[in-house]
Amino acid sequence: MAARKISKSAEQISSENSFASVSVKWVEHWQDDKSPRHVDSTRRRLAANILPSLGLLQMTEIEAPDIVAMVRAVEARGARDVAKRALETTGQIFRYAIAHGYAKRNPATDVRPRDILKASLKSNYARIEAKELPNLLRQIEVYPGTHVTRFAIKLIALTFVRTSELIGATWSEFDLEAARWNIPADRMKMRTPHVVPLARQALEILDTLRELTGGSDWLFPGDRNVAKPMSNNTILKALERMGYKGKMTGHGFRGLASTILHERGYGHEHIELQLAHAPRNAVSAAYNHALYLEPRSKMMQDWADFLDQTQRGARVLPFRGLSGPLNEKLLIAARSDK
Repeated sequence: MAARKISKSAEQISSENSFASVSVKWVEHWQDDKSPRHVDSTRRRLAANILPSLGLLQMTEIEAPDIVAMVRAVEARGARDVAKRALETTGQIFRYAIAHGYAKRNPATDVRPRDILKASLKSNYARIEAKELPNLLRQIEVYPGTHVTRFAIKLIALTFVRTSELIGATWSEFDLEAARWNIPADRMKMRTPHVVPLARQALEILDTLRELTGGSDWLFPGDRNVAKPMSNNTILKALERMGYKGKMTGHGFRGLASTILHERGYGHEHIELQLAHAPRNAVSAAYNHALYLEPRSKMMQDWADFLDQTQRGARVLPFRGLSGPLNEKLLIAARSDK
């Protein structure tokens, strides 16, 4: 009997000293002076990116290679910024663990982002940080230019398609009853057809836009020549008028959506397909045309709701893309009033 009691006590100690358990304690300590939005974002970064790799390991067992493997796995999904923040958060948890006797050293200090992450590619696709999104969305709502341009910016934010795919859109590509935008292969960078599920908010924009441009083949006809679509600089210039010159582009909404959706636990394959990044050959093109359509439809509606709540300044509700016992443990425990 004595041996059984000792064994049980050892199991309890092991559980208390796991990375997942210490993470919960760290969140409870760290969150006091943080905004609810920041806390939610950090919890989800933990649940979606860090815990699957480190959660079950003991704090004293984790070494630098374990952390490197976690960071690289996140980067491999195309989420370099998330990977960098995951490394920073892991280091914070280890500092807390040392202060409270759960660990003796911080292996995250052995690693620097530049040692393991690929250099960030410089491009013309400037984008703001996620924390700047609320102000941008409010600026879009009061944009003093034409309604058509404002709707174009709102629609690219909701769908995060490429700018060329948006401005070249024709009314014939839309199945509003099925809530789908079917972009043909000859308009796609990957030269395969692409399906964009349309959230309720996108359908509302299209209903209003039809009253303005429904007489044209194009969703967004040019101001000077309605026989052609609007210029590919229209959205960029509108963002510049809002004060975002060199800070944000139409293409920037793609990077923002990717980062935020990855942080909030959505499947990498769903995000990549929605971004039309996934490599597709001629054999698989027809299959991938509507691949994961149901979960992608749910993801796009959640994204639209997130943008609405962010623009209004309301407390952003959790996305529903997370699952798994470690995620549930962290989210439930971190929200308790203990």
